[in-house]
Amino acid sequence: MTTVRFFDPAKVNLALHVTGQRADGYHQLDTLVAFADVGDKLVFEGLSPTTITPAPTALTVHGPEAAGVPVDSSNLVCRAVDALANDVAAQITLEKRLPVASGIGGGSADAAAAIRAVASARDMLQDDPALVSVAQQMGADVPMCLASTTLRAQGMGDQIDPIILPPLPAVLINPRVPVRTPEVFAALEIKNNSPLSWPPDTQSQDRFLAWLGMARNNLEEPALRIAPEISVVLKALSEQAGVGLARMSGSGATCFGLFNDQGLAEIAARNLQRDHPEWWVVDTVLGDAAGLAAPHIL
Repeated sequence: MTTVRFFDPAKVNLALHVTGQRADGYHQLDTLVAFADVGDKLVFEGLSPTTITPAPTALTVHGPEAAGVPVDSSNLVCRAVDALANDVAAQITLEKRLPVASGIGGGSADAAAAIRAVASARDMLQDDPALVSVAQQMGADVPMCLASTTLRAQGMGDQIDPIILPPLPAVLINPRVPVRTPEVFAALEIKNNSPLSWPPDTQSQDRFLAWLGMARNNLEEPALRIAPEISVVLKALSEQAGVGLARMSGSGATCFGLFNDQGLAEIAARNLQRDHPEWWVVDTVLGDAAGLAAPHIL
C-alpha cells in the first residue's frame, strides 16, 4: 500500500491560434504552453493494484477553490482512473487551489495526475500508449498537462513538441467569472486562422516577448463578448509597472501578465489583490513544471 502525492500545475496558453475545424466539429489548434509553480494537489492513499474487486474509488475535495467541484464520476480524476483501470483501488484527496472553468487547465492537470497515479501503481511509463490514448480522449489539455513541460501543441493538442523558454515571471488573474469553453468556441467567427510563426527567438526574454506580442489568442475576442470582465483584468494588468505582455489564457477567463522582473510581478500581484479583493490573483514563474509534477511516493 502506497501514498503518492502529486502537484498539478496550472497550464498557461501564452499564445493560442485556432487553425481549423474538422468535419466532426473538433477544432485544430496551434498553441504555446508553459506551466506555473502554482496549482492543485492530489494525494492517492493506499494506492495499489489488486486482483479482487476494489471498493469504488473515493474522492474528497477541499481547499480554497473546492466549492462546486463534483466528487462523483463526472470529475475528471474519477473518469481518468475508471478509464484506465478497474483493478486499482485508492482513497483520493484533491486540494483545489485553481479556479474552476478558468482557462488554466485545473481539471485537466488533475486528470493528468490521476493518469500518473495509475502509471505508478502499474509500473507503467508515462508515455505508454494506453495512458496517452486516455489522455487524448479526455480533452485537448490533458496530454499537455500529462507532459507538464513547456511545449508547442498542434492538432487537437496531441501533437506535442517540448521547447525551451527563459523563465517568465508572471501574474495570473481570474475575475471569478466562469467561462464555458464550448460557448467560446461557438462564438469564434473565424475558424481557419494562421498558425504560429516558428521558431521564436528564445535567447533572451526581451526578444521572446517581442515575438510573443505578434502572436495572439484567437479565443480572447469571443470570450470578451461573453465575459466583458476580462477586459477589465487585461487593462489592470497592462497598467502595472514592468509588464511586457497581458493576454488571456485558453478560453478564459484567467489572464496573465508577463514581467521582466520577478520582484515587479510580486508587487503587481499585491497591488492588484488590494485593489480587487474579489479577484483570484497570484504571482508565479512560468516554465517547465515536469519535475514538480512528478509523483512523490511516501
